[in-house]
Amino acid sequence: MEWSSRERLMAALRREQPDRVPYHEFPIDQALAQKLMGWTPGKTETGGTLKKNPYTLEESKAIARHLGADNIGFILRAPDYPILGTGKDGRTFPVDGKIKTEKDLEIIQLPDPRKDELYAEAEKFAKSKEDFACCFCTRSGLTPTYLSMGLDTFFLSLYDNRPLVEKILDMYFDWTCVVAERVCQLGFDYFATTDDFAFKTGLYFSPATFRELLVPRYRRLKSKLTIPWVLHSDGNIEAAMEMLIDLGVVGTHPNERGAMDIRAAKRKYGNRLCILGNVDLVTLGMGTPEETDEEVRRLIRDLGPGGGYIISSGNSLASYLKPECVEAMVSAIKKYGQYPIQLQ
Repeated sequence: MEWSSRERLMAALRREQPDRVPYHEFPIDQALAQKLMGWTPGKTETGGTLKKNPYTLEESKAIARHLGADNIGFILRAPDYPILGTGKDGRTFPVDGKIKTEKDLEIIQLPDPRKDELYAEAEKFAKSKEDFACCFCTRSGLTPTYLSMGLDTFFLSLYDNRPLVEKILDMYFDWTCVVAERVCQLGFDYFATTDDFAFKTGLYFSPATFRELLVPRYRRLKSKLTIPWVLHSDGNIEAAMEMLIDLGVVGTHPNERGAMDIRAAKRKYGNRLCILGNVDLVTLGMGTPEETDEEVRRLIRDLGPGGGYIISSGNSLASYLKPECVEAMVSAIKKYGQYPIQLQ
């Protein structure tokens, strides 16, 4: 009997073995979706700057069906206040922040998280998800804080003006806590936060600072959650893994290649944590379909046995990826992912 997408993905989050390795993606850049789906190109926003869902419900389900993905996702993020630059294909990136001192706090204007209209579209997604696992995707508070301040100001302020950092963190975490409590009542299957807190070499700050600054705020967020929590951070998050497990995170994404050893993570934490990831964006953006197929095969061979593994791209499906490599990834997941895994 074939499992539904929701059953398959949720079983993996419980570290169980479903009928095949689930495939999960966080939202896909619109420029790439247009190429994959044959849609007419239009104005696009990239994953890094999205504050709201880029697709209608029907578009989200159509993309998921085309990719064979087991989830659809709904984005709702608090506004942040970076100064942006523009790169290739209109992809924007932060170059500084607008919040430098306490006087600038008045710039931060967050939508009222207690108003019903904020959740109208999210509720429609959750109620009409069909058999997909439906993910609510937001940011907890760290990323909008350092984007709004600019990285230099944020890191210097940790030492020179920590009360300002904590004040901004609390503004965002307070907002996310209210949102989390509400969306858990709407029918979403799992809750995802996408806040980067690590470089390839390690955490942005010491484990002690992580524990002091973030763990109490994450714990406050977890107290509002009644659905599973998946946490995304690029970089090497090894020093925070035990803290995340203790907080009640059920899955980590993307276990970035070149920063984390995803196979070591599965061996060390796989009895307590679902591991998500990590088809390399370099392969998907600069490689060949054949190289993509082989990378997917190896990931499923090494990480699939026993369950508790969800395959995904190594971050998200960005605009600069090759459509033919994305299609090769999708085909390879179907080809190799059936349980029991019997690959050499």
